[in-house]
Order: sequence, then structure tokens, then C-alpha cells
Amino acid sequence: MILNKYFVAVRFASSSCRLLSFQGHYINRYEGNSASHCQCQPSWQNKRSFFNFPNQNRTREYCGRQLVGFSMDQMFEVVSDVENYHKFVPWCKKSLVLTKTPSKLKADLIVGFPPINESYTSNVTLVKPHLVKAECTDGRIFNHLLTLWRFSPGLKREDQSCVVDFQISFEFRSAFHSHLSNLFFDQVARQMEGAFIKEVERRYGRPTMQPKNLLISNHAIKS
Repeated sequence: MILNKYFVAVRFASSSCRLLSFQGHYINRYEGNSASHCQCQPSWQNKRSFFNFPNQNRTREYCGRQLVGFSMDQMFEVVSDVENYHKFVPWCKKSLVLTKTPSKLKADLIVGFPPINESYTSNVTLVKPHLVKAECTDGRIFNHLLTLWRFSPGLKREDQSCVVDFQISFEFRSAFHSHLSNLFFDQVARQMEGAFIKEVERRYGRPTMQPKNLLISNHAIKS
């Protein structure tokens, strides 16, 4: 591998994270310590040699919680439209649905962004219009990858609104990939989160309000 490619990727992710104003939390869970470590700590507290990989649990979690000006049904329709992910989800190169029922589907996906170029099968649970949960355990780079979307009612005075809870939880097999994820994956996750909201707007028109960050805790959503 050529390390320059990864530094370019970091700069790219940093400069392009302005897609929408989502501000989730990227969480590290360290082995032997149940407390979460938020990546928004001052840089001097997180300073570490690039090649000094700590001996820690490689599980990473990103959580976002937003009040948006779209209905639960509209959000569910876009997030559950896995076969079209390659058209609007950043870095999704392929999205092929293999089997589908009203409550679940199976899809082959390929994601590609430095340093990851991963193909895997995703098993998706659908509970309309409340939940879309995608799990992967057969990847070559990930030990596991979980994406969870939950939709709940928004403002009482505004039917065209809902609360969106978004979580990504993943574990790299490689300590090197795990260390690189600390540098840019939170920004990648924010862009992915924002891309879905942008696609809902493209399909259904302008929202009734601007997205509002409701995240008041850095604890992961429980599935």
C-alpha cells in the first residue's frame, strides 16, 4: 500500500464533509473499559504516533439523531430502497438485491473508498415505517458491520416530520484499518447520513423544516 493515498483520502473526506449539517458522534469502545471515548476531545489528548497501534477493541460506533421535515414513511421508503443505493449513497459501487419480502431482504453490496474496497452480503430487516437494520458478517475487511435506522414521530403540530436515529457499528479485522478509521470514518458516516436526507428531498420535495440535531448523549442506540 502507498501511504500517500491514505493521507489524500483523509484530506478528501475532511474537505467534503459539508454535505449537510449533521453532527453525530463517533465512539471508540476500549477493551476493558465500558466508558465511551468521544472523538471530539482536543487534539493534544488524542495525539498518538501514526504507526503506534494501541492494543484495544477495534469496534467503532457512530450515532446520529435528527429531527427532519419528512414523514416516517418517506424516510423508510428511501432507506429501504437498497437496490438503488449505488445511485445516491457515497462510495456505494454496487447494490444488487438477491431476495426480498415485506420484512427482510438480502443484497450484495460493494463499497469503495480509500483504504476500503469491500464486497459483502447484507441481511436487512424491515419494519415499516419504523426500522431498517442491515447486518454483515461475511466481509473480508470487517469482522462485523451493522447499520441501523429508526424512525419515530416528530412534532405534534407537523405531520410531515419525524425523528431519525442512525447508527453504524463496525469492527475491522486489521489494526491498520482500525487506526485509519479514527482519522476519517466519522466524516464518511456523516456524509452517508446526509446523502439519504438529500435523496428524500430529491424524491419528495422540500422539507417542512431544516434538520435539527437532537443528539444529547454519546451512547449507542440499542438494537
